[in-house]
Amino acid sequence: MKREEKAAIIEELAEKFANTNFFYFTDASGLTVAEVNQFRKLCFDSGVEYRVAKNTLIQKALEKLDADYSSLNDQALKGFTGIMFTPEKGNLPAKIIKEFKKSDKQDRPIFKAACIDSEFFLGEDKLNTLSNLKSKVELIGDIITLLQSPAKNVISSLQSGKNKLVGIIKTLSEK
Repeated sequence: MKREEKAAIIEELAEKFANTNFFYFTDASGLTVAEVNQFRKLCFDSGVEYRVAKNTLIQKALEKLDADYSSLNDQALKGFTGIMFTPEKGNLPAKIIKEFKKSDKQDRPIFKAACIDSEFFLGEDKLNTLSNLKSKVELIGDIITLLQSPAKNVISSLQSGKNKLVGIIKTLSEK
């Protein structure tokens, strides 16, 4: 690969890292070509971009950013590295990895690390935590539901009380 090609890849990755709040590093070594294609299709169908790049190019792209990604270099950027980019849902790549592992009954791809809103999660043991993480939209929906619940209870009590009160007055007037 020529220097110009490497520089283009570094620039492209740096731009992608800068514009994407959620990205995951995985290790899909040991998968057959058919399994990798199946994993890529699963990512594509879910709206997640999956790319493979050399660790040195990834490191150089991360060095161009303002944030400190040095903790990723030591643990996540060794061996085969695939990157999963998702623009909106931070838990979607984790769900895809778990679904793929469950459907093929294997231990690949291995989750190495994730960056979610500049917070790092390192190690396979964090995969379950990340898959259960709620998105910002889901959290806002939960809060709105919680805020609406007491108001709905008061309104329904008043409405049911109105019907009882009308029934009592009607019964008394008939007597």
